[in-house]
Parts: sequence; structure tokens; C-alpha cells
Amino acid sequence: MDRIFKIFFLNKSTIFCRHYSHSSILNILKTAPLGQQISVQGWIKSLRKQKELTFIEINDGSTCKNLQITLPSNLSKNITVGASISSKGLVKQSPKGQLEISAEDFTLIGECDISKGYPFAPRKQYEPEYVRENMHFRPRTRLFSSVLRIRHAATLEIHNYLDSIGYFNIHTPLITSNDCEGAGETFKIEPDSEKLLKSMAKENQPLHSAYFNKKAYLTVSGQLHLETVAQALNKVYCFAPTFRAENSKSRFHLSEFYMLELEQAFLNNLDDLLKVAEDLVKHVIKALLDRHLDDLQVCTNGKIDHLLINKPFIRISYLEAQQILSTKLNKSSLKGIGKEHELALTNYFEGVPVFVINWPENLKAFYMKQIPENNVAAFDLLASGVGEIAGGSLREDNFEKLKSRLPINNSEFDWYLDLRKFGYVPTGGFGLGFERFVQFILGIENIKDCIPFPRWPHNCKL
Repeated sequence: MDRIFKIFFLNKSTIFCRHYSHSSILNILKTAPLGQQISVQGWIKSLRKQKELTFIEINDGSTCKNLQITLPSNLSKNITVGASISSKGLVKQSPKGQLEISAEDFTLIGECDISKGYPFAPRKQYEPEYVRENMHFRPRTRLFSSVLRIRHAATLEIHNYLDSIGYFNIHTPLITSNDCEGAGETFKIEPDSEKLLKSMAKENQPLHSAYFNKKAYLTVSGQLHLETVAQALNKVYCFAPTFRAENSKSRFHLSEFYMLELEQAFLNNLDDLLKVAEDLVKHVIKALLDRHLDDLQVCTNGKIDHLLINKPFIRISYLEAQQILSTKLNKSSLKGIGKEHELALTNYFEGVPVFVINWPENLKAFYMKQIPENNVAAFDLLASGVGEIAGGSLREDNFEKLKSRLPINNSEFDWYLDLRKFGYVPTGGFGLGFERFVQFILGIENIKDCIPFPRWPHNCKL
């Protein structure tokens, strides 16, 4: 039993307590309590009226599967698809062998009159763009409720798996004074009250830095903060929102998204870091296949052949990737590897995820460890249909090399240099874009349909 409601009746001398419980549909379908009288509540997903009986399918959000309720038609005059109800009755087996409840008591909780503006008509399919426009009702659709349950399940598997291999979850700040990636794609943070800023500003101080005494931003990454904690706890990670101010409405980009970031101390070999990333991705996908197949099949329309977790991930160097693109795919790339090239590479390797390693240092961030031939020990992990889902590196442990590669305003990174002075050990880590990971697993075309409330340029609904 999932929920217990206590109702108290009070007179001058006595308090009586009665317990009413509602079973979740997931629990009913798992335990099959035939012959028992139970109570359920949920939303009507389909409705079929006959002369004597009305057949209702309800869903309470606990599973993608519906439960059928039968009730006398004289009790179902004012109910419609989308309405919320509560019902009590006997669990029976339908003529088709499925569980159903023969209702003895029925309560309409919330009406749903489609004629008054409800955007989703029963038994009608809608394009993702239309569903996205009705964001406040989107979780009620079968597809998106499955997406949300998969997000929850994947999140839980990530936390449980990392805990099992000795990683500590660290709450890194959302407000920061540094641009970790150095790309300038940050959102600036300051109070909305000019009066407050003027009262706090020191003489000749710009208003934008009055509150924190310096510019502050929404974080683009928790990595640098994780590096400080890894020097004490060894294995650490954060799983939090990150923000990128990119003027892109593509199917792969969001202005706010969740990032899983890991950092591990005493790490000297990039192959060891690749193994951590590969094992994590495979563990989460396997857990979803084992325990959440119903929702996976709803989201993928039954097509899960792209989840190739039994094959080792491909490992190629940046130079090898460029050679494949130019000589075998006729997609030469003068600088970097763009989205088109990422997708082409995953197609070339028949959908097996691809690690592209050892990148030119001028294409990667300042903190990545330099290796011979002007490269850095870095990787991008590419997945079919999406492209890059993760990226990481070993971190530069040489003080002078790191100092020479710092951004122009390097005073903001004095503390980062200090880490190398006192008891420093080499570290490495990576970031996994959670929505892109979900997009890859579920084969969803647009990343905006992988997060409950997407934000992108010119859009901040709800």
C-alpha cells in the first residue's frame, strides 16, 4: 500500500481514527491481489460506455500500464477522458485474462471538459512541437510520463552505481566567479534591484559587481570545484544543472541542462578514465533494460537495437577520426569535429559508441594535460543519433604549463594554481550531458523532449 490517509473525528471526549489506503497501479499489477477489495485513484485515459457497464482505463503515474475499472453506466454519466477519479472495488480477472476492478464505489475528483480548452483529445496523436507548446500538460501524455520515469530511474542508477564504487556526491555551486570552459557562454548573475546594488556599491565600483564584489555567473561546469575536493576525498562527482548562453535552437542544445561530472585523484592514464565512463554508461543502460523495459519500449516504440552494451566501445585518436572522415566518408574537417562529423563517425562504426582521444591542445580547454605532438590527453564520447554525450581529460599537473595556458584574466585562477603547490596528486574526470544521454538511450529526436521544462533562446515558459 502506497499512501495512507488518516481522518480524525473529534467530539468532546474521543478521537477516532480510520485508515483509507490507495494501492498504486504498479503494485496492483505486480501483486495481482485477486479477490481483494482495494482502492485506486488516477486519471482516466480511455472510456468505453455500454448499456449496462462502463469500462474505464486509469493511470496513476506509477507505471506506463493502465488498469481497467468497470462500473455501472448509471454512475458514469459525467466522466470524461482526462478527469481524475477515485474508486474502490473487487480485483477480478477480465475475460481476456487481465486484472480489473469491479467498482463498488466511485468518486469524480476533478472534471476535464475538453471543450473548455484542454489541448489533448482522446485517441489523437500530436506532433512533439505541439505537445511542447502545452508544457504544463505535457507530463500527462503517455510518452512524456515514460520519459520522466526513465529520467528518474537513470538518475537513481547513476547515484547507486557511483556510490557502490566509492564516489562521493558533492554539491558544487550554481553561482560561480569563473568560466570553466573559457568560451564566454555564461549567464551573468546580479540582483534585479538597482536600489540594492547602489546601496552596496563601493566608490567607483560598477553596479554589476556590487553584490559579490566581482562578476558572478551561473555555472557552466562544476569541474574546477570538484578538483579541489578530489584532492581530499579522491573520488567525487556532482549531478546538477548547468547553464550555457548559446544562441542555438538546434535539436541538440539547451540553455539549462543537467550534467553529471566525475573527478578522480591518483589518475595518470587516460585509458583508466575511459573505462570509468564506459562502465558507467553500460551499467545505467543495462539497469534500464532489466528493470524499466516497459517505459523504454513506450519511448523507443520498441526499437532498442541501438543500445549496444555488449560490445566494447570504439577508441580512435583525433588524427584517426580525421582520416576516416576525409578518406572514407568524404567529410573533411579543417578544424575540430562538428556535429555532422560526430554522427558520421558513429554511423561508420555501426552505432557502437566511439571514444575520440588525444585532441590538439588548441581545440580543448586550458586545464587539460599536455602530451607529445601538441596534443592533450582528452576524449569525447560519441553516441549514435546524438553525437557527443560526454567529454573529459586528465588535468594538467605541471604548474608552469598550466600557468602559461590560463585565460587572460588569470587572477581568478590563483586558487587553481595553488592546488598544484601543496600535496597535489594528478586527477582526471569527465562530464556527461544527462539530457543527451537520455536522448541517445530513448532515440528521441529533439533534446527539448528529454527534460521536464526546457529552456532555449527566446523561450522560458513556466
